[in-house]
Amino acid sequence: MTNSLDNFKSGFAAILGAPNVGKSTLLNRLLGEKISITSRKPQTTRNKILGVFHMPDAQIVFLDTPGVHAAKDLFNKKMVEAAVSSIADADLILFVADISKPDTVSEKILMEKLSSIKKPIIAALNKIDKSKAGHIETELNRWKKMGVFQDIIPISAKQGLGIDKLVRAFFKVLPSGPPFFSEDTLTDMPMRFIVAEIIREKVFRLTGEEIPYAIAVTIEKFEEKDNLSIIHAKIHVEKDSQKGIIIGKKGQMLKTIGQDSRKDIEKFLGHPVFLHLFVRVQKNWSKDTRALRKLGY
Repeated sequence: MTNSLDNFKSGFAAILGAPNVGKSTLLNRLLGEKISITSRKPQTTRNKILGVFHMPDAQIVFLDTPGVHAAKDLFNKKMVEAAVSSIADADLILFVADISKPDTVSEKILMEKLSSIKKPIIAALNKIDKSKAGHIETELNRWKKMGVFQDIIPISAKQGLGIDKLVRAFFKVLPSGPPFFSEDTLTDMPMRFIVAEIIREKVFRLTGEEIPYAIAVTIEKFEEKDNLSIIHAKIHVEKDSQKGIIIGKKGQMLKTIGQDSRKDIEKFLGHPVFLHLFVRVQKNWSKDTRALRKLGY
């Protein structure tokens, strides 16, 4: 970071997009660390997750948000509200679209919300690694016609293509100001939250399509002892059948979830971890306002 703050730029950027367009993958790519969970399933991000991106002469505080879509139930409506509310907190908007598989219904909802925004909006057209050159050009022209974007950058968050150009586009529109966080700050989310998110990601990835989104993870114990983190985590499900799937035959699935989670948690914390997982059935928690609040939604 530059020694002089005279020409320094800083600001908050809300990452918005339809479900499963690669918002979390892009945030992790920018930061060089995994702080936001990813999976092939849409709607894996449930909270606004703050990630701090450091440049020599600038700092961007990113807000990763749940995918905006036509929500019908209480749980999904709360996620969409969380995403839209981030616009008010932001100095600029990063709009992410999947050009390999456009979600025109969700895109229409988003464009209606963005059309009246007076803040700079940069579009990242993601997953160009899955698209042919002619299709990329067609999509680029389609989004240009929207007339609301300061800049439109084709990228691949997974492969790292176009990321440098996207960062330069950010720098152009950032307001002048001092950094909000020190150089060594990656996120303001508590360790407990990051650990719970890592475990939830492993459940998503390992159970495939068998487990729906009625899953939450809470950290019951987080203790530091002699360079060892002792963590007890509870996986909440809504049905006995879901509990059986997560535990698996002879407990093998839960063991695998624990092993994979522990590896990522140790990488994030930088020291050994003892992780104990258990599963609890909590009937219809995703439809219960009180339960949602207790579980952090």
